Parts: sequence; structure tokens; C-alpha cells
Amino acid sequence: MEFTHPDRPERRTLLGTLFPPSPRHFPWARPVQLVLRSLHIAAMALVVGGIPFGADFQALRGPILLTLVSGALLFAVDLARDLAILTQGSGVAVLLKLALLGLGFLQPAARLPWYLAATLVASVGSHMPGSWRHFSFLHGRVMRYRDG
Repeated sequence: MEFTHPDRPERRTLLGTLFPPSPRHFPWARPVQLVLRSLHIAAMALVVGGIPFGADFQALRGPILLTLVSGALLFAVDLARDLAILTQGSGVAVLLKLALLGLGFLQPAARLPWYLAATLVASVGSHMPGSWRHFSFLHGRVMRYRDG
């Protein structure tokens, strides 16, 4: 499938649009992600902290919703830059985190350990070196990594 962008007369393929030669840059992305990440961490802390104290779904509904919305928006910004993130260390960490959260949802009696594991994966995924975050499991090498 090909299309022409109104601002760029060259032809583009759907694959080229989803996986651009270099990640797209959005000047607003960094401040938006900073706010979203802060909200996400605070909301998830309330959820994970409320579980051992017996907080029910009703009590945690707001933090759960904020965690879901902020996490989805964070991931959407990364995906808008380049879908190749799904094959790289940072994207794989997000997918693993989502799988662990899903297991916690499916196994309510073991929810806390699954959610804690997801929190650890998220922390490692956010703080691992750039060469690991941008390592492509598809290509077997670091992709599009810029230090700083």
C-alpha cells in the first residue's frame, strides 16, 4: 500500500510509515512523557500499596484507571515514534510487564507478586543502558541508539 503525504511529495509505503528509517521526533513528547510517567508511577504505587492492606476494587478504581490511561498514553507516544520499539529491549520489557499484569488479573489470589514482578520489570526497563533498551531482537544488534 502506498500513499503520498501532503507535505512530502515522495511516495511512502505503509511499512515505511510504521517503521520509519529513524524514529520520529515530537518536540512535545518529552514533557508529556515526564508528566504521564510521574502520574503512572504514583497511581501504580497506590494500587500495589493498597493490595496488601485489603483495598478492594472500589477503593482502587481511580488509581487503576489512572494507571491504565497513563500507561496506554506513554506506550502510544513510543509507538507513534516507531513501531520497531516492539522488537527492542524497551518494548519487550513493556510487553513482559503487560503479561505479568495480565497474570495478576487472571490470578487474583496471587495478584501482589505478579504486580510486584511487573513493577520490577518496568523499573529495569526504564533504567537499563540505552544499548539494551534499543537492542533489536529482530536484527540482533542495537538500533537507532543516540547517547544523550
